[in-house]
Amino acid sequence: MGSRGSRDANGLPIVVGISGGSGAIYGVRILQALAELGVERHLVITQPGLATLRYETDYTAEDLKSLATTVHPIRNIGASIASGSFLTRGMIVAPCSVKTLSGVAHCYGDNLLQRAADVTLKEQRPLVLMVRETPLHRGHIRLLDAAAENGATIFPPLPAFYARPTTIDEMVDHSVARVLDLFGLDAGMPRWSGQQTGVVA
Repeated sequence: MGSRGSRDANGLPIVVGISGGSGAIYGVRILQALAELGVERHLVITQPGLATLRYETDYTAEDLKSLATTVHPIRNIGASIASGSFLTRGMIVAPCSVKTLSGVAHCYGDNLLQRAADVTLKEQRPLVLMVRETPLHRGHIRLLDAAAENGATIFPPLPAFYARPTTIDEMVDHSVARVLDLFGLDAGMPRWSGQQTGVVA
């Protein structure tokens, strides 16, 4: 057997999954931000994800795919990202529909996105689910709890207002930057530095 080498996790790719929940722009901006940071990007998108992309944005499927380093067909269970031996830094599902959440919570790899997410968990790598649903009934909450118990990070893309956002893009970019923080990547954003209350201790 040949000599073994090591690979810095900072040089590894990140898998980006886009499912059919509202908020396709989050997946788009994550791919763009990762490209700006020089991170390799593996993309897998569901058919409902593509439909939502067309409905909610001006991006075409080809526009989206051009943002990725590698694009994997949703039914290609033999893809590299379906195996734990393919090294990645982790995976982001943006947005994450309840159907995809259910697959992650129940370890049900019905397509490549769900399989890649399950692989990410079993290899104990970061999996961030930008779940888009509201209001939540108890079934949704149970799924969120099960996915978190399996090791996923639940990250609903909720806007922060302390930076005084004035556009939708600013609110989207803030959530994207917060997600990338979880991977040790600084996308550049206004950060909370404490509130000056004028109270003397």
